[in-house]
Amino acid sequence: MRLLLIEDQATLGQYLRKGLTEEGYIVDLASDGIEGLHLAMELDYSLIILDGMLPGIDGFSLLTALRQSKTTPVLMLTARADIEDRVRGLQSGADDYLIKPFAFSELVARIQVLLRRLHAPHQTAEPTSLKIADLEVDLIRRKAVRAGLRLELTAKEFNLLTLLLRRQGQVLSRTELASQIWDMNFDSDTNVVEVAVRRLRIKVDQPFVSALIHTVRGMGYVLESRAAP
Repeated sequence: MRLLLIEDQATLGQYLRKGLTEEGYIVDLASDGIEGLHLAMELDYSLIILDGMLPGIDGFSLLTALRQSKTTPVLMLTARADIEDRVRGLQSGADDYLIKPFAFSELVARIQVLLRRLHAPHQTAEPTSLKIADLEVDLIRRKAVRAGLRLELTAKEFNLLTLLLRRQGQVLSRTELASQIWDMNFDSDTNVVEVAVRRLRIKVDQPFVSALIHTVRGMGYVLESRAAP
């Protein structure tokens, strides 16, 4: 999922972007209200995290403008703690309001709850686990197990495996993997995808009898269970 973080405090913005990326989100960061409103209007985000006090356009005005045409979920994250400010934020269209200082774990929990609640009426519930053959991934605990053995995966490896599992049986190109997992346009001189897939294979396939991750020459990669030749 792609999030938009609109935060003018550089240190806090980078901290939150890093932490949320490690949680598996792709995060765009805007440092002022004008840039934030432009991104929010031009692109589709799963959720926007919005500071109340911003240069250019303050968060409350930005939210009012956004709500003229977009229903993107918005979590306001601001030091403005007065009841009047909270009421103003919610009445302007915020879906939640979290006051600084805050615990990062609470922010993550609120994001998860907000996304579940707001998307539930429009789609079937997201699965909590994914499975193929003897491989199972727990999406809540972010744990992967194959043939009863825990796989020690990095955050990027877990996200890559999850994407392949969600799209099992479909060939995913290097371009799509680079965009979805690394939030980057594919550069033919970059071998980040090949390196990551190779490392993932060592953990997911190498210790076991059958391979699940396969290369489709000239096209990309696919995760599927194939019968032994």
